Amino acid sequence: MLLDRKDTLQKIGIDVYHQRKKDAAKKLNSNQADVWKALEKNVSSCQKCSLHESRTQTVFGVGDTNADWLFIGEAPGKDEDIKGEPFVGRAGRLLNEIIFASGLTRESVFIANILKCRPPNNRDPHQEEVESCFVYLKKQIELINPKIIIAVGKIAAQQLLNTDQTMADLRGSIHSFGKKDIPLVVIYHPAYLLRSPTQKSKVWSDIVLAKESIN
Repeated sequence: MLLDRKDTLQKIGIDVYHQRKKDAAKKLNSNQADVWKALEKNVSSCQKCSLHESRTQTVFGVGDTNADWLFIGEAPGKDEDIKGEPFVGRAGRLLNEIIFASGLTRESVFIANILKCRPPNNRDPHQEEVESCFVYLKKQIELINPKIIIAVGKIAAQQLLNTDQTMADLRGSIHSFGKKDIPLVVIYHPAYLLRSPTQKSKVWSDIVLAKESIN
């Protein structure tokens, strides 16, 4: 299947990149690993906002804690709430294809959300929920120390960049996050792409921009 996808991408003019070997010095040390485990435990029992009352389980994130690429969405949906993993279902499969087209795998990146609990009926996050949960994400970013952050969708981008700009203004540029000025690139959410497949080419151009920013 992977070979078929590679051939298909190359036939339509998309180069398939290969992941570079990771710098061993970037791995979490024993103390950082303990902090990560404690953070995950704190998230699983968090009751900082009312979302804990309706969740099935928290969605901490998934992937490589030494990843160079960190993908961040807005919040878990129904499928994610059930499985306890971000970006599953149709949107998750499309994100996997975007990641693969980038020369990576789902296992070699880290995927997280702004919120760790599903908002009822998949509504947009409330600001007080974001403020309660953002401390967890900031710690994840600090420990992973990625080379690039990919903000998946408008809401994630607006929260990470503390802005109310539109997607038209946000995508197509390299932004920065935090005191370390980690490069940040905004892409359309896979759920939006499922409704508007003609926009997929813009996601590829943004991924190319992200690769250029860390090369």
